[in-house]
Amino acid sequence: MNTQHTFKAVKKASRELISLSADTINSVLRELAELAIIRTEIILTENKKDLDRMDKNDPKFDRLLLTKERIEGISQDILNISNLTSSVGEILSKKKLENGLEISKVRVPMGVIGIIYEARPNVSFDVFSLCFKTQNACILKGSSDAEFSNTAIIGLIKEVLEKHNLNTNIVTLLPTDRQATADMLEATDYVDLIIPRGSQGLINFVRDNAKVPVIETGAGIVHTYFDVSGDIEKGKNIVVNAKTRRVSVCNALDCLLIHKDRLKDLPIITNALIEKETEIYADKEAYAVIKNTYPKNLLSIADESHFGAEFLSNKISIKTVKSFDEAISHIAHYSSKHSEAIVAEDETVIENYLNNVDAAAVYANSSTAFTDGSQFGLGAEIGISTQKLHARGPMALEEITTYKWIIRGNGQIRS
Repeated sequence: MNTQHTFKAVKKASRELISLSADTINSVLRELAELAIIRTEIILTENKKDLDRMDKNDPKFDRLLLTKERIEGISQDILNISNLTSSVGEILSKKKLENGLEISKVRVPMGVIGIIYEARPNVSFDVFSLCFKTQNACILKGSSDAEFSNTAIIGLIKEVLEKHNLNTNIVTLLPTDRQATADMLEATDYVDLIIPRGSQGLINFVRDNAKVPVIETGAGIVHTYFDVSGDIEKGKNIVVNAKTRRVSVCNALDCLLIHKDRLKDLPIITNALIEKETEIYADKEAYAVIKNTYPKNLLSIADESHFGAEFLSNKISIKTVKSFDEAISHIAHYSSKHSEAIVAEDETVIENYLNNVDAAAVYANSSTAFTDGSQFGLGAEIGISTQKLHARGPMALEEITTYKWIIRGNGQIRS
């Protein structure tokens, strides 16, 4: 593939998107949602080809896996996006100057968005749907792990676009080789923004090598702090859900911080993890409390490497803290600024936590599993930003737009 020729074609196609009506956009999305259900077996057959090449113990396996239920969920997300109001064209501010100039600040598409992602075929659907809704073209660079799945999904999307006589270059899947990645990172004339989704290694590589602007969707090193005032039933349920609902996702819990005065309650929390066969790395204080109640084959004493680790698997570390301030300091040192939670009943402690913890999403008495565009009512997400410029947290329709100034005059000139 001649990537420069491809990039030019996508850039040209992006300009055609500006004139599309909301009715056409929503019609395409609704048909895509329906076709995804109709073609479920075809998608699953291609997905199995990818799955057969991956070790089931690889943390990426669950991310790669598509099921009938997951495709139904993807289809519903596409429908949800079709029912949302696009932010494109929104007038953010408007004023008239003394000289008569009328100045408006108006939301517009980014243009061409590049996504580099690993073993997540659902991203192909999500990215296209959000980009198309906001009249952005998209270039997708998936990994070889999901090559068959992504090819089938993009083929499905192009089929719907062709039916509506639309330029199919508005969504393009690049080859899985490294050269395609390198070419996109340097395509400053054609790509307006790149969003990497995957391991910290991938994100670091993109950030360090891209000439195109990048929004980091960083690793999720996630903590939950169980305060001295925490409710044990809430805490148990929150920890189990945040850790085990889906262990391979970025909002999954990695480290439980527990106040030393609540160590006696730790067996109640950890016993709920036994049936999930969660592997625990506990500091010496926590280990001493649960060593007689937790299976020995699933329990180890933690070392420094277990704190600040994004496990992406059925593993968790436990750290005992002597105070609220120590919990805050631990999070400040190890957090990736993705999602952080507290279990507490003391309102003053809760407010201090919410105000002092620096993360894209900060929870009080809730599972971090909710850090998700769909769960936030955004339809879906194109990624979860852990940076502070332009966007932070789940990125959906608004976050993949920018704005421009529109000035209307009647012959004014500047002296």
